Amino acid sequence: MNGVVMKTLFQRSIRMPLIAALLIIAATCVARAQDSRIQLTSLDHLAAKATQTVDLSIDERLMKLAAKFISDTGDEKEVKKLINGLKGIYVKNFEFETEGQYTAADLESIRTQLRAPGWTRMMNVTSKKEGTLDVYLMLAGEQISGLAVLHSDAKELTVVNIVGPVDLEKLAQLEGQLGIPDLGIEPQKPKKKNEEK
Repeated sequence: MNGVVMKTLFQRSIRMPLIAALLIIAATCVARAQDSRIQLTSLDHLAAKATQTVDLSIDERLMKLAAKFISDTGDEKEVKKLINGLKGIYVKNFEFETEGQYTAADLESIRTQLRAPGWTRMMNVTSKKEGTLDVYLMLAGEQISGLAVLHSDAKELTVVNIVGPVDLEKLAQLEGQLGIPDLGIEPQKPKKKNEEK
């Protein structure tokens, strides 16, 4: 009788930590699935084919360091406020001399990540001259917790990933700053009094 009780207790004492460990692992996987950082290393092989490459990785630690060198006056003050809450800015840009240097599979490696739960495609623009522009947002409730921009044309491929809370109205101020290319985001202009009528 004692042997049966001991065996049952032993099985339960092993099972409980195992279940707890599995729950922790599952929670970690869910948290990672909701992370707004996308992996861009699948594009690294394109650098050998490119005539010009931009590879920018600014994590939260470097973001805080960069903020120290941004002025507290004028337009730079607004940029400083905007980057203070960000967790990272990651940019990959490849310019090629000839067409056909990257494949649909290269783009698919990024798009697959952007189809994960939490990501929503906000905009898609396709032009024969300008290529394709996709803008994705990661939403946490009503808050934007990340942004990804994928631009591709015959001779250029660009991916921008901003991790952390993003204010779309202020995002245009980051264009041309910290290695972020012009994304074509225009802030809304305030209406004049006679236009409001």
